[in-house]
Amino acid sequence: MLIFIIALALRLGLVFAMRAMPIGLDDMFQYDMLARSIVAGDGYRWYAQDDLHLVQGYFKTLDFQIPADYDPRGVLTSFRPPLYPAFLALIYFLTGVDADRFFTARLVQAFLNAALVPLTFVLARRLFPEKPRAAIFAAWIVALYPMLVIYPLALATENLFYVLFLGSVLSLTLAVQTRLTRFFLLSGLLLGLTALTRSVILGFGGLTLLWGFFILRERKNFLLMALTLALTISPWVVRNSMLYGRPMGIETAMGYTLYVSFHPQSTGTFQYGISLDLIPYLDDAERDRVGVQKGLEFIQADPLRAVVSLPIARAGHFFGLERRALQYFYSNNFFGYIPQPWLAIAALVLLAPFVVLVCSAAFGLAIWPWRRDSIILPLAVFGYTAPHIVLLAEERFHYNLIPLLAILAALCWQGGWSALRQTWAASRAGKLALGLAFVAVLLLFYNWGFELTRDWPQLSQLLAPGGNEAHFPY
Repeated sequence: MLIFIIALALRLGLVFAMRAMPIGLDDMFQYDMLARSIVAGDGYRWYAQDDLHLVQGYFKTLDFQIPADYDPRGVLTSFRPPLYPAFLALIYFLTGVDADRFFTARLVQAFLNAALVPLTFVLARRLFPEKPRAAIFAAWIVALYPMLVIYPLALATENLFYVLFLGSVLSLTLAVQTRLTRFFLLSGLLLGLTALTRSVILGFGGLTLLWGFFILRERKNFLLMALTLALTISPWVVRNSMLYGRPMGIETAMGYTLYVSFHPQSTGTFQYGISLDLIPYLDDAERDRVGVQKGLEFIQADPLRAVVSLPIARAGHFFGLERRALQYFYSNNFFGYIPQPWLAIAALVLLAPFVVLVCSAAFGLAIWPWRRDSIILPLAVFGYTAPHIVLLAEERFHYNLIPLLAILAALCWQGGWSALRQTWAASRAGKLALGLAFVAVLLLFYNWGFELTRDWPQLSQLLAPGGNEAHFPY
């Protein structure tokens, strides 16, 4: 409770300090549009007439493809999953759609984000009841982790996704430990809600089902979990399929993802210039069709790049240093000028925690006890990471893993050198695991060094006087 209170105080303090801060990215603008449309009773629409005029003012060179049957209330969409806009809409409905709506949403998100602390603590205690200090360490990491403290300021799906994902991992752990049907049903519900926030979680859900069905052989309960998940997402899938007259999924973003990720100029991550190419398509189905067609053409033109070099590059982006948000917001003068050495200190405070955490987690995974009741956590790390390596990766995507990495790191810290020595001496498998962990850490440092060297001209401009007005794109 003490750690939770401290975590909440940090987040609320930052929200109050940044009360007048506007939203800064088009994602946030789109979620706000969708929430306002829901509150107004116009359905799940975006780019209403006033919003469209605002966007066209920012992107004057783009030729927007406005449908012939355009409704001034906006275009019915399925590009974004519905749960986070619905979450914002509920806040707006209760508190009003006025100039303070961002501040109110951030207040609620501060409580939601702080809830990661007790969830992490409980999960660690369930996994290692004999190691209470590991749970305390993990809870402190989540409470004080800089990017988690900052994230409630963003109107972004992650604020809801973090909690639902971690709740799913905890529920699945309880289900495997107790074999009680109610926890399998709860797991299916939470996985479904998580998928309605960001559908990338379905990779983890599918991996868990295969493991439970064929390895754990808990077939009845895992089938019930799968049915609950399907029932949870099916109303939205049916809605989207009826909207476009053909079978659809939770979101129509695959075409956009393929286009941005496999574009000949892409490095496997979100890039501002490339991302603008499909913005003019207000019709989701048409954008998706064009994106899929072009994406497949890019893959066919250079298949070796698609299956070898781009996944390696995406892995580098996924585990990259946590500097993109700071770089964007500072260079666009959201915080004003920060003189040296304070800017360098702020950068170190933001960047160093991930370096320490992920390196510790690598060795924590090497000494991880591969029991049936503990395998869910490694499955979650792999099942969430793999789709990003295959499709599209950014460093902000790894923020969702921070609570799980915190548990892995805490296991390493509590065990210390003695645990590492015991693992090394115990078996050949232990030596192999520790060797792989060491190689992983070397690759991480190589990746970070390459990243800083590659971007040093841009970083030096950012750190120089006037860097707050460099206006770097996201």
